[in-house]
Amino acid sequence: MAEPHRISHDDLLTRIETIFTRAGVRADSAKAVARVIAAGERDNCKSHGIYRIEGCLRVLAAGKVEPDAVPELHDSGTAVIEVDARGGFANPAFYAARQALADRARKTGIAALVIRDCLHFSALWHDVEALAEDGLASLSMCPSYAFVAPAGGKEPLLGTNPIAFGWPRPGAHPYVFDFATSVAARGEIELHRRAGKPIPEGWAVDRDGQPTTDPEVALNGAMLTFGGHKGSAISTMVELLAGAMLGEFMSKEALDFMGGASLLPRHGALILALDPHVFAARSGRDPIAEGEKLLTAIGAQGARLPSERRFAARERALRDGIPLTDAELAQLDRFEAMGLAAVAE
Repeated sequence: MAEPHRISHDDLLTRIETIFTRAGVRADSAKAVARVIAAGERDNCKSHGIYRIEGCLRVLAAGKVEPDAVPELHDSGTAVIEVDARGGFANPAFYAARQALADRARKTGIAALVIRDCLHFSALWHDVEALAEDGLASLSMCPSYAFVAPAGGKEPLLGTNPIAFGWPRPGAHPYVFDFATSVAARGEIELHRRAGKPIPEGWAVDRDGQPTTDPEVALNGAMLTFGGHKGSAISTMVELLAGAMLGEFMSKEALDFMGGASLLPRHGALILALDPHVFAARSGRDPIAEGEKLLTAIGAQGARLPSERRFAARERALRDGIPLTDAELAQLDRFEAMGLAAVAE
């Protein structure tokens, strides 16, 4: 097997940003989108790395995302802050509202950010890590496309509906988890399909509701939630909180709006930010120190905390460079040279 090529994080970030600016995305938005894609590769989250560039270019080519959208902040002074992505990508909308969200959470203890009308393609850990850097605990969630059957059903109705949580720590990295409420992210099934590898049992069913390990059949059938009825209930909660409650699309509506699953979804998102020090103020205890007792005790048993592998991959990548295959580098070259023409049908 050929040795992978290594590219620095900064160089990869610049290349991805160039791809999007040449595709017509305004500079600030291109920078925000490139940041999360490069971070996916840096942290060895391949399903949310450069694999996502093609999907972003396809929605741009199809006119289903606004390349020059400027996020519009709506802040009435309550605990709920809104940012209208105006049909653009979710990432620049979050960064446009991050400071206002953090400031409000510190003032009131808890604040919510509603992101409206955004195209969402990235992992959620970027949001909660950023807020942990601000000393805040947070939850982030959004619907997606109706790819997942509810427990006991066989028809896709729920999205993969990710949920992420972040907690600030005094060391280099916060406590973070980010997972789809489906057994696996849909991108993982697609990567198995491209590699010609079967998916594990329990990930999906075919159109008749029968278990399958064929990724092609799975993508045309229905994915399953983790933990049976428990994951199904959590996924439903995400639909209600980040869809119905916001007056934004739920996963079935998002799929219908985009006219199928060939393009990335457009919907809303919800982020809750909490200041532990406000909540614990009358207790006389330091919430971060108390939380650290638990987290260090978990590690002392030899148990791995969520995202530890990702943080370790980050350190390696920043030290040694990000490994990319010949095919991945060729894809970057093609996108950079051809822009939207690279995804023309």
